[in-house]
Amino acid sequence: MTRASLDKQPADVAAMFDRTAERYDLLNGLMTGGQDRRWRRSVVEAVGARPGERILDLAAGTGTSSVPFAEAGAHTVACDFSLGMLRVGVRRQEGVRRLGFVAGDALRLPFADGVFDAVTISFGLRNVADTEAALREMRRVTRPGGRLLICEVSHPGNALFRFGHRMHLRFGLPTLARVSSNPDSYTYLAESTLAWPDQAALARIVQAAGWGGVRWRDLTFGVVALHHATNPL
Repeated sequence: MTRASLDKQPADVAAMFDRTAERYDLLNGLMTGGQDRRWRRSVVEAVGARPGERILDLAAGTGTSSVPFAEAGAHTVACDFSLGMLRVGVRRQEGVRRLGFVAGDALRLPFADGVFDAVTISFGLRNVADTEAALREMRRVTRPGGRLLICEVSHPGNALFRFGHRMHLRFGLPTLARVSSNPDSYTYLAESTLAWPDQAALARIVQAAGWGGVRWRDLTFGVVALHHATNPL
């Protein structure tokens, strides 16, 4: 198939990202007008990685999002189910200390129970076939008292801004994606964004997966939201 369906079959989604790996970071910057860098800085601040901690960065792709945690002194695992993305990441992040790359599916993480102080996932949760099951699996590998940070697309609260955002997703993003080696993947990303639950609905899913202290904060008027939670003691 040329485009991953919204059924989000793991092999299809992984193959889609394999084909975009080399230009993924560049196109993210173009399509967000550079906002992706600000969003990732917000993630780094919210996670608050400390020296000696163990951080799992899921859907890490090329590891761009993982590097700041390692540079803060945390032992960081960049995990993704796209081997193409991981290969690019291993090459680009060569020499970054305390950073390792692991292939893994968010629904069956290859880690023991309670081994991480924090788990974070940026712009990857909506690509998982079963959101609540993935969140339960993240909780399994997080120590009691450990923390979760989700950075994901969302829906602006202002009606006018929400309309403009939808127009960008329906028409602007597919136009920009024509410079990609695999434009169909960005059509999928637009569609998956439109189909994603809003901030409150995602918070309810996180809570249903057993996480506590769930809260969120909007970025860029709600185009993106950060959801925080902790693993109950």
